[in-house]
Amino acid sequence: MSAYVLVSGDFTTWGGMDRANYELAWYLADQIGASVHLVSFLVASPLAEHPNVTWHKVSKPLNMYMLAEPLLAREGKRVARLLSGQGARVVVNGGNCLWPDVNWVHAVHAAWDNRHTHAPMMFRLRADWAKRMARRAERQSLQMAKIVFTNSKRARQQVIEHAGLPPERVHAVYYGIDPEVFHPSATAERKAARESLGWPLSRPVVAFIGTLGHDRNKGFDVLFAAWELLCRDSAWDVELVALGAGAEVELWRRRAAAAKLDERIRLMGFTKDVRRVLTAADALVSPTHYDAYGLGVHEALCCGLPAFVTRSAGVAERYPDELSDLLLGDPPEAGDLSRRLRLWRAQMPDYSARVARFGTQLRQRTWTDMSSEIFGLMTSSH
Repeated sequence: MSAYVLVSGDFTTWGGMDRANYELAWYLADQIGASVHLVSFLVASPLAEHPNVTWHKVSKPLNMYMLAEPLLAREGKRVARLLSGQGARVVVNGGNCLWPDVNWVHAVHAAWDNRHTHAPMMFRLRADWAKRMARRAERQSLQMAKIVFTNSKRARQQVIEHAGLPPERVHAVYYGIDPEVFHPSATAERKAARESLGWPLSRPVVAFIGTLGHDRNKGFDVLFAAWELLCRDSAWDVELVALGAGAEVELWRRRAAAAKLDERIRLMGFTKDVRRVLTAADALVSPTHYDAYGLGVHEALCCGLPAFVTRSAGVAERYPDELSDLLLGDPPEAGDLSRRLRLWRAQMPDYSARVARFGTQLRQRTWTDMSSEIFGLMTSSH
């Protein structure tokens, strides 16, 4: 039986890289029949119970990733040393564990800076230190890798440039999707989803899904400013719902109340049920300042939702020319975003029809397709 060691923080079905790691592990264990060793803080069911999976659980002190990352790297090396001598392939993510085999990069730390000038000083100091360490480890890990995978062509080019790797060693492999979960919904399903979430049935709703922490990389501040501009017009009848946890959730709630927009902007916290949110929403906005890919945008498109995203995000390179009006400037700007949202509101049926064609195309590539491609490239590189 072939064996694989996968080192990553979480293997879950929610969250971008966590979902991708989960799907590769499942493919190797269930379809290839390999012995799969997961070095991780968390492994979700049913992957954790799969008979071909061994979970090498790593503790997370104070529930903080920053404190736990050295423990993950240490355990990853221990398991890799133990099993690589028996022929196991070892897959790490970026700089999370220095090991000279397969590196699957879900975000290129060298490609973006922290966006936290407004944050408390202690947070900025910790974040800047963590960024320096992450970039150093990332470069070391990439340079020793036999083969590197990225989730977009843009991320591939960034890896080549920042780590100085030969292009033939780096491969862009797009994420997949579960088309049985992420697909356009019937009217009755949409109505039920809205009722369960407490959303209005009579107004359009735009969704934002992302972390609301001190690092504003996800761009909610840009979206908030755009919403302030839009709500100056009494004819603007769209509500904004933000889903995500983080240190600034209460800050944005206070700001919405101060601007008398607390009935137009709802901050609902973290949810694992992204499918229900996308079923209930009319559009998604992701004014990110950096995203190697953007799985939430991909999922929204597969559900038939117009998804506005910064043109520098990896997923944006997959957009056809006919949807270029959904691509925001880099960096995103509130005035431009508000203008694009007004155009969408005036032509919602047209936008939905154009997105439907693209969504159908995206649903053709499954997680199995992605995993099979990675498996084939790993096998040929051995």
